[in-house]
Amino acid sequence: MKLFDELTRQEQEAYLMLPIVNALKKLGGEASTTEVKKVVINSDENIPETALTKIVTSSKGNTFRPFDFPFNFAVTNLEMAGVLKRPKRGYIVLTHKGLEFNGSGKELSNFVYKLSLPEWEKRKKKNKKSPEAGKITTEEIEAKQNTSEEDENTQKITDAINKLSPAKFELFCRALLTKMNVDIDEDIGVNLSNDGGLDGFGYIVTDDFRTARVAIQAKHWNTNAVSSPEIDKFRGAIDKYRAEYGVFITTSTFTRSAIQAARTGSRVITLIDGDQLTKLVIKYQLYVKPVTIYELDDNFFGSSED
Repeated sequence: MKLFDELTRQEQEAYLMLPIVNALKKLGGEASTTEVKKVVINSDENIPETALTKIVTSSKGNTFRPFDFPFNFAVTNLEMAGVLKRPKRGYIVLTHKGLEFNGSGKELSNFVYKLSLPEWEKRKKKNKKSPEAGKITTEEIEAKQNTSEEDENTQKITDAINKLSPAKFELFCRALLTKMNVDIDEDIGVNLSNDGGLDGFGYIVTDDFRTARVAIQAKHWNTNAVSSPEIDKFRGAIDKYRAEYGVFITTSTFTRSAIQAARTGSRVITLIDGDQLTKLVIKYQLYVKPVTIYELDDNFFGSSED
């Protein structure tokens, strides 16, 4: 069997259909496309773990993730075939047809293409008649449909976090844990040189009077995923300071082996990747503030006068 990267673009698209359906089933039948991508990649060893972090620059200077192209088109084909639907941008839901499907990947892609290819032909004919045709690529259209406005806003926050220096990122992570009611130690992980590589340490009160120790590790990596050896080293620091909790934060992602390593041993380590970090920053409003945006109802404002 070929590796995912060895497949043609259309083969990748067809290959992803079943993992997308299975990921949605695992997530309860509905989820954001970002969540689905994570589950697909973490659940399928044939897909490289770098798929979420690999970024390429085009000849025009635009950056993009190659994995997004086959993923977005797989989603669109599944929608055209009625296997899933998109109630809003960047969010997908399995239909009854998708929930009931229990066949192979080949059976699914054959079924989907039988229904979606005629729809693509209709779309091509429509685009040829449109004066706007050619100004925007099909890839850009699919990317926009699979990216919500919320995703676009959170991406701005993610980009800002990625631009922080490693030292400032450690400070940022300690500030976040402070917002989450962790009392940060002034020395361990901050000033001590023999702290076992910790980037922060604190105390949190649980169950009224029980105080627990929290060890913090922060890795500012934009491309490489955090692997299991990093988790093992962090566990050593957790044991050294007898911390009840360990929190590992990165701007990147975690490999499958890292996720497994975090779940083994006497203490489960909490892993926070770039996407989860951004969500926490928004939730606790750390150096960000909410802005209210009003969206016009196209059903009323978009209709012509009778």
